[in-house]
Amino acid sequence: MTSLPQVAPRVAKLTALSIGVALLATACGGASTPTSTSGSATANAAGIACPAPSAGAGAGTSAATNTGPIPASATTTDTALKIGSLLPTTGSLAFLGPPEIAGVNLGIKEINDAGGVLGKPVEVIHRDSGDTKTDIATQSTTALLGQGVSAIIGAASSGVSKTVINQITGAGVIQFSPANTSPDFTDWDDKGLYWRTAPSDVLQGKVLGNYMATCGAQTVGMIVLNDAYGTGLAKNVKAAFEAAGGQIVAEELFNEGDSQFSSQVDKVIAAKPDAIALITFDQAKSIVPLMTGKGVKATQMFLVDGNMSDYSKDFQAGTLKGAQGTIPGTFAKDDFKKKLLAIDPALKDFSYAGESYDAVNLIALASEAAKSTKGVDVAAQLKAVSESGEKCSDFPSCVTLLRNGKDIDYDGQSGPVTFSEAGDPTEAYVGIYEFQDDNTYKASKEEFGKL
Repeated sequence: MTSLPQVAPRVAKLTALSIGVALLATACGGASTPTSTSGSATANAAGIACPAPSAGAGAGTSAATNTGPIPASATTTDTALKIGSLLPTTGSLAFLGPPEIAGVNLGIKEINDAGGVLGKPVEVIHRDSGDTKTDIATQSTTALLGQGVSAIIGAASSGVSKTVINQITGAGVIQFSPANTSPDFTDWDDKGLYWRTAPSDVLQGKVLGNYMATCGAQTVGMIVLNDAYGTGLAKNVKAAFEAAGGQIVAEELFNEGDSQFSSQVDKVIAAKPDAIALITFDQAKSIVPLMTGKGVKATQMFLVDGNMSDYSKDFQAGTLKGAQGTIPGTFAKDDFKKKLLAIDPALKDFSYAGESYDAVNLIALASEAAKSTKGVDVAAQLKAVSESGEKCSDFPSCVTLLRNGKDIDYDGQSGPVTFSEAGDPTEAYVGIYEFQDDNTYKASKEEFGKL
């Protein structure tokens, strides 16, 4: 059995915290008080019986938006707020780029349609992050900093963010990731400039580990990407599954850039686990056929946010039917999807679009609250606009309250957003999805937790 590396001590502290998790009857659209439900489970051929999908999951509507006049900002700026994005258009997470970029662009559009920030339109500059096999992220970051951005949204990959976080925060610029989930960032020396709308994998790991146990799995094998994201998530899946009485019977690592996975697949299958967790990026395109070719049923497979994608063009129909996976954040709601599709009609996935949209809004609102577009000033207001005020869920509504002298509590498309002192969400949803016959996935249920 391959042992996983230890993660920072902060992880142990977080794992020890009680994370309240409840199955939801329907998608709650970010409501902060979930309700529990029970449903009949349908047994499958693999002997795993997961809870039935929640009725109406993913079909919720978002809160009403502001329709009245928006007051003019009492403070104007000579320097417009400029936001960069460092999101993947190439590399092993390229499938996450389109929804994240669409979320950023939708946020920018709505902000500028409402008159911008401090009297000026917000500017956005997009750059590719690539992945850890290249130096694209460093080059892109250098270019963005050279263009005077106050904040950079990205990267999606925790491993990529580790290569640029010191460069960004060292320049006095906010790094705001919509998708980083490695627990390592909680204790990073980031000068208060690193923030994220995606919850730490302490939560996703607990949800996935508990869910596999709920489905009746007593033993689990794992195939894990050997980077900050993969090993951190695997550690928390393992802790939760073992705490639920299960046993991890195989843990096989691979490295970014590897193209052969037969050894890992053979070792995991040889352990005869009830379920297999694939903690990978797009390497799942190669791993899944190896597994199904050796008799592993789709219903035994559990995927994660790094590989939850549209596989309709990659596999034969039915290949993934019944496989399930987790993505941090609440389900993308129908009206939000329509707005995103107006920005990018080619969208197939919506993963982390809400987190990207929320990042833009939070930065803009913090800039209004700070009456400044300087990165360090904006960062100092990010926690304040996420808690202990009048609730609002879009820029027009929130900025109207701010300009009328009100304190605000932004709750967004990704769910409730309340930051810790470390810039982490303190509560979040994790969605559970099930693959259909066409190898696309559908919202099944979501779980809520506090960190």
